[in-house]
Amino acid sequence: MIRKIIKIDDDKCNGCGACAAACHEGAIGMVGGKAKLLRDDYCDGLGDCLPECPTGAISFEEREAKAYDEKAVLANKQGLSQLAQWPCQIKLVPENAPYFNGCDLLIAADCTAYAYGRIHQDYMRDRITVIGCPKLDAVDYSEKLTKIFASNDINSVTLLRMEVPCCGGLEYATKMALQNSGREIPLQVITISINGEVIDN
Repeated sequence: MIRKIIKIDDDKCNGCGACAAACHEGAIGMVGGKAKLLRDDYCDGLGDCLPECPTGAISFEEREAKAYDEKAVLANKQGLSQLAQWPCQIKLVPENAPYFNGCDLLIAADCTAYAYGRIHQDYMRDRITVIGCPKLDAVDYSEKLTKIFASNDINSVTLLRMEVPCCGGLEYATKMALQNSGREIPLQVITISINGEVIDN
């Protein structure tokens, strides 16, 4: 739908965070030291953030955007869990569980849930979530992930990892599994800093 929604000028933003604090819906967050509209469906288009911006980096625009989702905003405020299935450990999930078919899959490193406070609202919502840590589990996840990818009709894969070197093992296993599965599934890799910010998207 076409509707009024905020627009943030990255060049004008000084990273003060005043707009994020003023947004009652949680639509704005700080990413890489700049304010970002995290979710269209959290922005009500009323502009509580506008007068708080000292540099004039925020304005309105009319564009194609998801409708404002009051229910999702309320769930975000209440901190409701968005975990859609159990178990969620990569080692424990059945490789052909029915919830994998037609899903958007989130593969998350264990530490991301502790480093990034909005993981449920920003990444787990509307996705099936599996988690793991190659350093702690000391296993190669690529074999299990290959079977999951090959056995199910998965729409997309989002990999949420930390900036630390050990998370490279999870990214490598995911990419190898996609290659070995013979499926062409879109992959997005998102990196979280140890300070809890999205640094690569």
